[in-house]
Amino acid sequence: CKSDSSTDDQTCTSNFISTPNKKMSFFAKLEKRVAAIDSHLCVGLDPHIKELFPEMANENGKREREPTEQEKCDKAFEFCKAIIDTTAPHAAAYKPNAAFFEALGPNLGAACLRKVIKSIPDDIPVLLDVKRGDIGSTAQAYAEACYEREEGLSADGVTLSPLMGWDSVQPFVTGKYADRGAFVLCKTSNPGSNDILALSLSSNQTVYEKIAGLANEWSQKAAAESPGSDSSEPPRLGLVVGATDPVALANARKAAGPNVWLLSPGVGAQGGDLD
Repeated sequence: CKSDSSTDDQTCTSNFISTPNKKMSFFAKLEKRVAAIDSHLCVGLDPHIKELFPEMANENGKREREPTEQEKCDKAFEFCKAIIDTTAPHAAAYKPNAAFFEALGPNLGAACLRKVIKSIPDDIPVLLDVKRGDIGSTAQAYAEACYEREEGLSADGVTLSPLMGWDSVQPFVTGKYADRGAFVLCKTSNPGSNDILALSLSSNQTVYEKIAGLANEWSQKAAAESPGSDSSEPPRLGLVVGATDPVALANARKAAGPNVWLLSPGVGAQGGDLD
């Protein structure tokens, strides 16, 4: 995860103070963690099935037998727990990708994901990478599945697709989930993102610049709909902007302003560079 600094268009600091006697919000928790360890590293937890059982592959790269669902889940937890234990001193947040856990199997995959989330130290925020994007009761059901502490996955925040508008985001950051947060997809790291997100609008903005501006607007809406909110709270929405496109990263920062957090995937194998 990256916050911004006044000297760097790609990243920016924001200083927020949590209100006493209130639940600490996702972004306030993130701010506190970053300040405590002086790191903006968001660690992904992506247990690719092909990487969990390399010893089962034959010369053609195919597995000699298919592992059971229990074996897959045991291996996925072991894989993720090793990453957590190694990176915890440096991690500002963890980002488990729900799809890889769903692919483990219909009976145990979700339970494995919950077990991984529960193994993360309490002071480190958990951003569940689900990229949800629906409305009405469906969006509400998604929010409950992601957030509920006892019956759900117990995440602190989620990733969302904003293309269906505010009503697809609202259930994740208002009401009983006013203390949670979300990163909305703005300009993603894949080349195909240009097909839609880089299109020009009549306002002389690109689609992704419009989304970046909406992050502030929607955060204000969320606060207005939540009794007890005040101006000391961080925005409830951040932006996913790929590190593979520095120009888009700078443009999104300009459109969003200095207080919105950016999550910048794509560093390393996808070609993004921190410099």
